[in-house]
Formats: sequence, structure tokens, C-alpha cells
Amino acid sequence: MKRLVTVVTGGSRGIGAATCRRLAEDGHDVVVGYLGGAQADEEAREVAEAVRRTGARSVCVRGDTSVEAVVERLFTAAERQLGPVTGLVNNAGVTGPFGRLADTDPSELRRVVEVNFLGTLLCSRRAARVMTARGGGVIVNVSSSAATFGGPGDHVHTTHSYAYAATKAAVDILTLGLAEELRPDGIRVNAVAPDRPARPEEVAAAIAWLMSPEASYATGTVVRVSGGR
Repeated sequence: MKRLVTVVTGGSRGIGAATCRRLAEDGHDVVVGYLGGAQADEEAREVAEAVRRTGARSVCVRGDTSVEAVVERLFTAAERQLGPVTGLVNNAGVTGPFGRLADTDPSELRRVVEVNFLGTLLCSRRAARVMTARGGGVIVNVSSSAATFGGPGDHVHTTHSYAYAATKAAVDILTLGLAEELRPDGIRVNAVAPDRPARPEEVAAAIAWLMSPEASYATGTVVRVSGGR
């Protein structure tokens, strides 16, 4: 039986790192995608080692998923070193700048949109090609409860809130549309929407369930892990 191979973007810390560890426990080989930097390099290596201690295989791939060439490199590395990708967790994201919209540099706004939404689109596009050819797969997007109430936590009057929340709302809509598009190909697409106080391990458990055979009839849904928010 061939192993499950799952790409996790933003996998070096927080929800991404917890997801890598949990999926490894569930029998997935894991690609730890991450943006980079000296600290992130070390964190990614530690996550990969934790994955290997479960008996699973792991590879780290550094790069910005809002760049198409990086996404291609991410999936190519996965396929060459671990095998065809069967799962994708779109977790990479940035919260954006604090401050009033009128005072914010457009480049900062563009960065939030590119990482949180364009990166999710590009990774999903690449995954869909692989999974369609194989006749199945699972994509889980990490959204946020901010998508429905306008901003993360108490920062509801900042650019951080508006830009971040808007991109996460876009991720929710993408989840619904892509689930419908890929359903005939045997590919399930769902999302998890945590609130900021949620423990990474609890969010990872929700992601792991959505990726498991136990959720075989779940597609086009957004699971909230948000304490009722």
C-alpha cells in the first residue's frame, strides 16, 4: 500500500507544526513547507525530526508560496523524495500591518493578499493537477473565524483586521467553489477556521479528521474551532 504524502505550508511553527506532527502520527509522510530565515530553518528541521521519530518520512522545502516557481519546486521535491502528493494543507499566512488603512503602504496590503490568498490558489492549483491524475486526494485550507466577524481578536479597527479577514473570507469561498469543481475527480476540499485562542494541537486534530477516511463524505465545509465565535 502506498503511503500518504501531504504538503503542509507554513509548517515550521504553530498550527502548521502541530499539523505536521499529528499527520505523521496518522501515517502521513510530510513535506514541511516554510518561508525561511535562520530561526525558521531550525524550526522546520525540528518539525521534520519530530515527524521522522514517528516512523514517517519528511522533507523540508523553503520558499514563498505566493511565487509559482516556488510552488512548483515544493511539489516537485515532494514527488521526487516522498512520492505523489495525496494531501495538501494550505496553512501559510501573514496577519498584515497594524494601523489605519489610509496610512498603510500598498505593498503591505499586497503582501497579505499574495501570501494568504494567492499562495492558497497556487498550491491548490498544483495539488489539483496531481490529485486529478491519481483520481483522488484531500485539500484542507486554514481559514479563520475572522472571516465572519471582520478581524482577529480585539483588533477589529486595524488594517491588520480588514486585510487579513478579507483574505480568509476569500479562502472560505474558494473552499466551497473548489470542492464543487473537484468533487467529480474524487478530491475533497474543506477548511478549518480557528480563533486565536485555539490550541494548535486542537486545530491540527480537526485538520487530521478532515484528511482521514472518517470524513469521506465531508467536502465544501468550513469547520470552526473558535469557542463559539
